[in-house]
Amino acid sequence: MSQAALNPLDSMMSRFDEATKILGLDESTYNVLKYPQKSVMVHLPIMMDNGKVQVFEGYRVVHNGYLGPSKGGIRYSMDVNQDEVKALAAWMTWKCAVVGIPYGGGKGGIKCDPRSMSKGELERLTRAYTAAMFDVFGPDKDIPAPDMGTGQQEMAWLMDEYSKMKGFSSPAVVTGKPLVLGGSLGRVEATGRGVMVSTRSALAKLGINPIGATCAVQGFGNVGSISAKLIASQGLRIVAISDISGAYYNADGIDVDDAITYRDASNGTLDGYKKATKISNNDLLTLNVDVLVPAAMEDQITADNANNVKAKLIVEGANGPTSSNADAILNKKGIMVVPDILANAGGVTVSYFEWVQNRLGYFWTEERVNRRADRVMKQAFEGVYQASKKYGVSMRIAAYIVAIDKVASTMKLRGIY
Repeated sequence: MSQAALNPLDSMMSRFDEATKILGLDESTYNVLKYPQKSVMVHLPIMMDNGKVQVFEGYRVVHNGYLGPSKGGIRYSMDVNQDEVKALAAWMTWKCAVVGIPYGGGKGGIKCDPRSMSKGELERLTRAYTAAMFDVFGPDKDIPAPDMGTGQQEMAWLMDEYSKMKGFSSPAVVTGKPLVLGGSLGRVEATGRGVMVSTRSALAKLGINPIGATCAVQGFGNVGSISAKLIASQGLRIVAISDISGAYYNADGIDVDDAITYRDASNGTLDGYKKATKISNNDLLTLNVDVLVPAAMEDQITADNANNVKAKLIVEGANGPTSSNADAILNKKGIMVVPDILANAGGVTVSYFEWVQNRLGYFWTEERVNRRADRVMKQAFEGVYQASKKYGVSMRIAAYIVAIDKVASTMKLRGIY
């Protein structure tokens, strides 16, 4: 296994260790929270369109269920491995605890290349995975959601297969569904919206006026493009955006709506975008801007480039975009980092709202979803900010402290035999 594949788990554990030391967590509690409660691996034989059977490896890790049913996405990627899924499941535990929603953390994945598979093959794979995980999933047990390489269609198949096996319709078993199947208004924009609320809250603490402040956004998928659009709506000037085709810079500002229209019209990438100068993705990370939003892949800001980062504020739209070896460098430079487990928790917050609405059988307006999500994100930011002041630590370690403290005290109240 490559070192990169180990990074998410190593990064998560180094921050977990730092936070538990500051909290003075006892060894017994530490050991319970360190390990996942359940780790399931399955092999799924699927009939491919060419008539041959291919066997796929699938995982589901339930890291913790003390606060409630475990929650977390399912990713379809050739990079999926057990260590990555374990790290992501733990991140979900801390993310749910930070924003104060009654969920534990879980994560799933299938080692496959969804881009090379037909719709029929993907459907058979998703249904086989659901059947294999039937005893793991459940509205009161473990609630999956979309992640890298999956979307509304896969969640619709999952919900349908689970419902068939139950003998009745069970929309609350999964979130991120199409609206017509019980999805929630505001869900598609939720993660980007949470990034915007976190940015606004952080700028207020730093005393930076959002009107005219500059921002660079790395990544232009769902999270990056919506973050950029909503941050621009707050008066900031988006001077750079990027995707797999490269980064694009315009000191006068980029019209995000125009860039989204261009992307959607040209095979989903910004390749050839003429209203900005092409720069490298590395250059984007070190631009002289007020706000940097890494919303692409993990390990983008590392010990190699952290010294060159000039932004005053980093708001992590992606999971794990800053490797743990860069934390000390950014702290020394006095850069405020709103960590992933706080900044991008808008998505799981509205997933929770979707589950609540499914349980109620009653659906809210988009305005109500947004208002409630914004309130959750603002309160979570304030709680983490106060913890960072109380313990004299970075926002990242403060977020881990808030989360671990919550899960640990719940665990102690519930007890262990």
